Amino acid sequence: MKICEHRGCVGAFFAKGFCELHYQRSRSGTDMDAPRRVKRTAEDRFFEKTKASESGCIEWTGSTDTSGYGSFYVAWKNGKRIYEKAHRWLYKRERGPIPDGMQLDHLCRNRRCVNPSHLEAVTSRENTLRGEGPAAKHAAKTECLNGHPFNESNTYINPRIPRERYCRSCSRDRAAKKRQRIKSERSEN
Repeated sequence: MKICEHRGCVGAFFAKGFCELHYQRSRSGTDMDAPRRVKRTAEDRFFEKTKASESGCIEWTGSTDTSGYGSFYVAWKNGKRIYEKAHRWLYKRERGPIPDGMQLDHLCRNRRCVNPSHLEAVTSRENTLRGEGPAAKHAAKTECLNGHPFNESNTYINPRIPRERYCRSCSRDRAAKKRQRIKSERSEN
């Protein structure tokens, strides 16, 4: 077997008398004696992109996705980088797999936080209701627009769409107004 002609190298022959590393360095004009680049582990790359904050959060300082969550490449597959959300990667590393059908909820409400103790595995619905979006705001309402309470006796939940709820008092009032309107239209004819 032919070996590299560069002094001290025992790499397998690749081209023009050199191993692949020294051949590439000779073509690019870089230092032939520079030390080989050491592959860093995913842990090393991950933790150099974090910093602790006073609130107890471990903030992600690396790149983020369009939603504001930390994005981290964990491996190469078929010549492409495989990305994962940074908080999910650390949670799985520290606490184990995320149960099927569950999402991680940031209890601290900081999307850049990767601290596993600030994360809780919850259902999609629970995650949405804990949030600050329109669905969470609507679900948190305790009374309808007219001030009637959303309680067991006054709330109708649509069996076909269980997330919809209606005020029975307002529905009765609308139905009475509609009956009155129809009655007055019939009497005019």
